[in-house]
Amino acid sequence: MSTKPKTRNLVFTALLAAFMAILGPLSIPLPGGVPLSPLTFALFLSAYLLGWRFGTLAVAVYLLLGFFGVPVFSGFTAGAGRLLGPTGGYLIGYILAALIAGKLCETRRKFIPALISMLIGSIACLALGTVWFMLVTHTALIPALLVCVVPFIPGDIAKMAAAAAVGRILDERLARSGLSIQKFEAGENPKRRV
Repeated sequence: MSTKPKTRNLVFTALLAAFMAILGPLSIPLPGGVPLSPLTFALFLSAYLLGWRFGTLAVAVYLLLGFFGVPVFSGFTAGAGRLLGPTGGYLIGYILAALIAGKLCETRRKFIPALISMLIGSIACLALGTVWFMLVTHTALIPALLVCVVPFIPGDIAKMAAAAAVGRILDERLARSGLSIQKFEAGENPKRRV
């Protein structure tokens, strides 16, 4: 990969990490401590546009900003305590979601396959976050699911659908303008439009 695409990828990675940092603090608190947030839209949009390498990097940059005190988590909070607290597993699970969804979206660019890829990434994130929540709060599985997962299913599906739709439009427009994001290393031969 030449220097120019690498630089472009890093610029897009920084922009999408900043987008997450803008959306992350905006949230609606719900009973149980897990907030409703538009952050997952930005996360899955990053995975779609950047692929797994740079999408995961964008999420890691966002989490590091919060870890080091920049108030980018829900409710304009920050710090290691948020990552280690009851909902920290969901935040750390964003890395897993970006990695899985980004990898699958690299070859599944149409709306339905991309949405399914994001759902798979979301399930992995929710599984990690729920187990973490159960361990930290000593909550049983069903109550944890009722607090941490069930209320978010409709909104998360809507946000993933929006990310798949918007991502496809942006991807096509970037390609037409000559600003395509290079998702693959030299020598790889991806099937881009499955």
